[in-house]
Amino acid sequence: MENINGENSNNNSGNNSDVIAILTADHREMLELLTQVENNPDARQRRDLVDTAIAEVMRHAVAEEMYVYPAMEQHIENGKQEVEHDKKEHDELVKVMKKLEDVDPLRPEFMALAKEMEKQLRHHIDDEESEQFPKLRASIPGDELIDLGDKVTNAKKLAPTRPHPSAPHSELFHKSVGPGVGMIDRLLDKLQGRHT
Repeated sequence: MENINGENSNNNSGNNSDVIAILTADHREMLELLTQVENNPDARQRRDLVDTAIAEVMRHAVAEEMYVYPAMEQHIENGKQEVEHDKKEHDELVKVMKKLEDVDPLRPEFMALAKEMEKQLRHHIDDEESEQFPKLRASIPGDELIDLGDKVTNAKKLAPTRPHPSAPHSELFHKSVGPGVGMIDRLLDKLQGRHT
């Protein structure tokens, strides 16, 4: 994961980290970005932090939908129901992020939306880390968790960096159309000087 300065702050790539370690590290970094938003008096820096957080949440969510959710459906009891619940939470996050993307950081609703994004993200993270990740760890052999980690890391490199409320939360969509959407998002990010 890149921070605002473009430096790689996620050392999980290529070091045989399992998917749970990678996703948990992502959670910490996304929450830290949102904490920085709350504590930063500079509107431009708040915008950059929010844009970076949105990009990271999108990459993370798409990678989960591509690889982690199919594994959950296959390996854990009531996996399909848990995945449906998680997809609904992703959808709610996408809606908040889309609103946040369009609000001037000087307006009061910017901070209200940033706090709502953080609240929803914390709830989603709590579900995953306290319930789903332990089930995955108990159900999937370590080498498969490492393989999933590699797939998630690679998926995040191609995933969209912007919220797309009308896009389906499906493995097939992300694998077929997602890389093109991600390429367009990254091009727009570069052209607009958006930190992602």
